[in-house]
Amino acid sequence: MGGQACVFYGAAQFSKDIDFLLLADEGNFGGLFRALEELQARRIAVPRFSPEFLARGHAVHFRCAAAGVEGLRVDVMVKLRDLEGFQELWERRTTIYEEQGGQIHLLSIPDLVNAKKTQREKDWPVIEALVEGHYVAMHENPNRECLEFWFLESRSPDRLVDLCARYPDDAAAHLARRPLLALAIRGDLSALREELDSEKRLEQEKDRIYWAPLKREMEEFRRAERESAP
Repeated sequence: MGGQACVFYGAAQFSKDIDFLLLADEGNFGGLFRALEELQARRIAVPRFSPEFLARGHAVHFRCAAAGVEGLRVDVMVKLRDLEGFQELWERRTTIYEEQGGQIHLLSIPDLVNAKKTQREKDWPVIEALVEGHYVAMHENPNRECLEFWFLESRSPDRLVDLCARYPDDAAAHLARRPLLALAIRGDLSALREELDSEKRLEQEKDRIYWAPLKREMEEFRRAERESAP
């Protein structure tokens, strides 16, 4: 669900860890523990593994020590801000089939785009690359879902102007959900860039607000671990 998924989609992002979104299920957690044991993974940060903490939106962090994966960090979550539950995300997933018979399941590109709307500046060029890559792959014969995704999520002023010129009815249909399309319809690139930046800042603030109570809990977890240490 993170940087490694972006790499698979061609929106390269350097990442030293692997992020997993898991089904919050007791049997599934058992499978996770068996995999972590095989990887010789140990928890490296607060919080401790707890279904309660995961359900509130926390991530649990592990470091692997098994041969071939030494130092690899694995982060596990069961909830993402403003995204639907696991089952809905799973139904929309992209599956890559390996030659050896294995399968790699990725968040769909639209879901990954929403997951990447964070406070971090480095995530926003990745969002633009993901949407643009989707456009390049699908633009010759787009369906309504593709057009909706591009109109609502494209972060390229030139691309938005081009889309509005080519699909004026769809642009008008999505105007209420994304008012900055009015600027793209007029071809006002300068004002459009400003509105895209404002849109980004709004999402970053939403992310800060979401994580603020979780960060306070993290400090409480750290304090409790320090106090309980021998």
